[in-house]
Amino acid sequence: MQTIRIEKTTCPKEKPGNDNPLTFGTIFTDHMFEVDYEEGRGWYDPRIVPYHKLELDPSSMVFHYGQEMFEGLKAYKTEDGRVLLFRPDKNIERANRSNRRLCIPEIPEDLFLEGLKTVVNVDQDWIPTKPGTSLYIRPFVIATDPFLGVRPSNTYKFMIILSPVGAYYASGLDPVKIWIEDEYVRAVKGGIGEAKTGGNYVASLASQVKAHDEGYSQVLWLDGVHRKYIEEVGAMNIFFKINGVVITPELNGSILPGVTRDSVIALCKKWGVAVEERKISVDEVVAAARTGAMEECFGTGTAAVISPVGELRFEEDRMSVGGGKIGELTQKLYDSITGIQLGIMEGPEGWSVEVK
Repeated sequence: MQTIRIEKTTCPKEKPGNDNPLTFGTIFTDHMFEVDYEEGRGWYDPRIVPYHKLELDPSSMVFHYGQEMFEGLKAYKTEDGRVLLFRPDKNIERANRSNRRLCIPEIPEDLFLEGLKTVVNVDQDWIPTKPGTSLYIRPFVIATDPFLGVRPSNTYKFMIILSPVGAYYASGLDPVKIWIEDEYVRAVKGGIGEAKTGGNYVASLASQVKAHDEGYSQVLWLDGVHRKYIEEVGAMNIFFKINGVVITPELNGSILPGVTRDSVIALCKKWGVAVEERKISVDEVVAAARTGAMEECFGTGTAAVISPVGELRFEEDRMSVGGGKIGELTQKLYDSITGIQLGIMEGPEGWSVEVK
């Protein structure tokens, strides 16, 4: 394990006050983690440095061929002052799965975890403690070769930046309205849908703008082949509770394997709630909503944790879910996951990792 050198800032930023609302992803802490890669040398010179702008050659391959990966997780401060990460091993595992798909060198797990812990420890005074807030952690890799040609880069940068955040949606835990997309496609099996990379998100923007213009918070994607099977919602996985059974689309190569998704499935099984990971068609969803068989619907993701859905729209059909109110199971899942994250409740072994 390489030693991480630490260079602290001489010009600390002003931290946001507790009374100021935190807009998601707009404020960044004093420091960042950085490590470089060179073919034949591997990952080298891991360091904590003051947060800074990057200087890259205009021909850097990331700008032209999109070879980049990113992750997202959070740090929390408990009532007794401990700092906790939620299931970071799952994020590291997913990051390297994305790296393999994108031909980016895998990051040693111990280096990744130590980088996470060290930068969060250095900037732990930035962790907000107001209810609904946390420290968002964004690890990412970019290809840096100055070369205009389609091949994997020989050099990369891996960085971790931190941002104190409030709720992802301004409405907090109020149920959101979801637009079921029937024109655009996000990803297909065999593509890069299961990798966490910017290309998947830029592909969603046209539909996202269309949905926002119609008053909807997020887009629910259908599969790219049959255009009938539910996949995921924007930056989240999706769950439906129909006739007492929790159903979520099975991972098929085009759906991101969410850490919160995995946590929800584990908790439901622990509580004895029936869970099915399978194909679910938009016709089944529409029928369940129309007949009242759909009791609850919610999205899951690191940013929002649990986001209840109060309305679905497909073509011209507007379908209310649960009377537009948060469901009992949705609320229990939110309370349980956030309780584990904040150290209020004890979760399954290994879910909480303390930063020291």
